[in-house]
Amino acid sequence: MDNGFITTLWQQLWYGLRKPDTPLPAVKFHAGERFSSLYPVTELAGTSMALAMQAAAELVNNARQMEVDTRLASRWFQQSFSPINRSAPTLWDPLAGDYATRDGWIRLHTNAPHHRAAMESVLGKHADRSSLAKVVSQWDKTALEDAVIAAKGCAAEMRSVAEWQAHPQGRAVQGEALIAQRVEQEAAAPRWRLLPARPLLGVRVLDLTRIIAGPVATRFLAGLGADVLRLDPNGWEEPTLEEEITPGKRCARLDLTSSAGRSQFEALIAEADVLVHSYRADALSGLGYDSETLQTLSPGLIDVSLNAWGWKGPWRNRRGFDSLVQMGCGIADSGRLWKMSDAPCPLPVQALDHATGYLMAAAVLEGLRQRQLNNTGFTARLSLARTACLLMENPLPDTERPQGLGPAKPHDNNVETEITCWGIGYRLRSPVWLPGTPLAWSRSATPLGSAQAHWRQ
Repeated sequence: MDNGFITTLWQQLWYGLRKPDTPLPAVKFHAGERFSSLYPVTELAGTSMALAMQAAAELVNNARQMEVDTRLASRWFQQSFSPINRSAPTLWDPLAGDYATRDGWIRLHTNAPHHRAAMESVLGKHADRSSLAKVVSQWDKTALEDAVIAAKGCAAEMRSVAEWQAHPQGRAVQGEALIAQRVEQEAAAPRWRLLPARPLLGVRVLDLTRIIAGPVATRFLAGLGADVLRLDPNGWEEPTLEEEITPGKRCARLDLTSSAGRSQFEALIAEADVLVHSYRADALSGLGYDSETLQTLSPGLIDVSLNAWGWKGPWRNRRGFDSLVQMGCGIADSGRLWKMSDAPCPLPVQALDHATGYLMAAAVLEGLRQRQLNNTGFTARLSLARTACLLMENPLPDTERPQGLGPAKPHDNNVETEITCWGIGYRLRSPVWLPGTPLAWSRSATPLGSAQAHWRQ
């Protein structure tokens, strides 16, 4: 498959990870149906997953050619797991979504109970969307966005691409690297085995991420054999995503605001090889764990983190999710114009989350490669907003309108049966195939908080 966008995105992703003087790896992309969108979402799915697997290949010197099924990669951007003995969970809170204001549109993100409470502190409690919509329609979109954000909630008004590019945050993000990287001080040589069949066997990954990009990254690393320990605070739940994003991981609870929790975290980080986190820009440093402190606690640490709106600019500490970034940066408005609709038209999937997750996994693997070669630590920073820039720079031509993927086929050869504590389901097979280096998870999905906060011996 080569419709031009595959080659363009593959080059941009590869040179976002590696220096421009490194050869572009040859990857065979297989054609298939594509998401219906103004933007090359299917191509982004295939190339971002290819980047993560190519980074694994480089780590273990596997020079065999990779193959990617782009249609199956697109399915992974929808969901990789489908329960077969019960209904699939509802992914959205009933009040989450797009609402018409007096002068445009706004998206309210209310999935987390505290985010819904923040919205209600501004707009009141409502039994249904129609009741809430009446109140929202009396607001100006910018004023409502500001009010919800001030209440520590999550919202984004719909902006055009031009408005976003002129916005201080939009300008700041455009100047950032897709994968900002920094080599840290030298440390002792690692003792990883780096076997092609299980590249990350023995590599310890501490996972401080939540919905959705970070968990996608650590799911991929677990599929390569990493010992992934996910830490969540007491009370945090993701009931609609546990089966989707926890295979291969152990999930524990830890309170980073307590002295006991901090001591336990520092003991864990001292023995970790990798830290992946998705706190807001200054949140972890505000707890006393800035980049320099983390490298002191764990010399040679591979430290990869995600932010929603970017690492510079006035919104660097603003709460955000994929759907909000799509709304705020012009994607939803561009889709509206493309479909000749009155309402916002976002991407058909949360592609910013999923693609950035695989870019994060690739950054971890690149950090491990540099640690192996030079005994140095490594820091990388990514954001959903910067990934959005990449996609928005490559719109499809007006003459091209992909028809969509069509209905899923859960019983074909692209799935495997998986038994979890919740029941039985189908897990999609990996869309990337690298001979000698499979993606395979050592355990099925598990509930948050079901393990102890310690490393396996």
